[in-house]
Amino acid sequence: MAAQKINEGLEHLAKAEKYLKTGFLKWKPDYDSAASEYGKAALAFKNAKQFEQAKDACLREAVAHENNRALFHAAKAYEQAGMMLKEMQKLPQAVQLIEKASMMYLENGTPDTAAMALERAGKLIENVDPEKAVQLYQQTANVFENEERLRQAVELLGKASRLLVRGRRFDEAALSIQKEKHIYREIENYPTCFKKTIAQVLVHLHRNDYVAAERCVRESYSIPGFNGSEDCAALEQLLEGYDQQDQDQVSEVCNSPLFKYMDNDYAKLGLSLVVPGGGIKKKATVTSQANAEGTTATATEEDEDEYAGGLC
Repeated sequence: MAAQKINEGLEHLAKAEKYLKTGFLKWKPDYDSAASEYGKAALAFKNAKQFEQAKDACLREAVAHENNRALFHAAKAYEQAGMMLKEMQKLPQAVQLIEKASMMYLENGTPDTAAMALERAGKLIENVDPEKAVQLYQQTANVFENEERLRQAVELLGKASRLLVRGRRFDEAALSIQKEKHIYREIENYPTCFKKTIAQVLVHLHRNDYVAAERCVRESYSIPGFNGSEDCAALEQLLEGYDQQDQDQVSEVCNSPLFKYMDNDYAKLGLSLVVPGGGIKKKATVTSQANAEGTTATATEEDEDEYAGGLC
């Protein structure tokens, strides 16, 4: 079966080459027919699991479409070549071709298709090169934002923010979450704004920037419904505990369901948050005071016993 498909692919390649040849009676290559044959060859090679040959056929198809000024079809062929590279586990090269395809989709005036291609590329590379994935998700968000499709834009920004947090790139994460929050506010999704404020505060505290964390909460008072919400109360308690270096209070807030059931990356930030200086353990302090008082009382009693019978 595989050998049959390979022969089929080679036949289509031969036909494509004939369509591209010129002569005395044929002055211009037939790019459209050649592209069609290259596409059929790519499919045959793919079915035979000959991904290298399939990729080459896709690239030839793309060039034929470009020569025929059919940008959309050229972009599709480049994207297909990228998917062949994905099958060969050559992910960085695959992403390069898909990015090229997305630029052609934009040039062709089909931004939705461009955005979907970029998002697909981001998913491919996320586990191999998170930094590149962040860039691709941000590009996708920009495309959606330019098309005023804010819900799709903010979803992609959220993916970028989580990857930045996972990579402990907190400065960039803080800016990314701020942009998310701005868009959620614009589309009047206020409850999600509250959650983004929690994420912001956790990121700023991991940056050791208490002032920025406090400012986030203060600025959020202008969001309808934030003041008086459980999110607001929890954040005020968290900041109070952090400011007083009370690790018990901070841990109590970060272990509450409100924090624990956030996106996993932010929940982990809460659970790993340590106050400056290691924190004061209230219970330990109370116990120490009690022990100290007990020691003093015992010493006093011993002094009294010593002199209970007088000086003689």
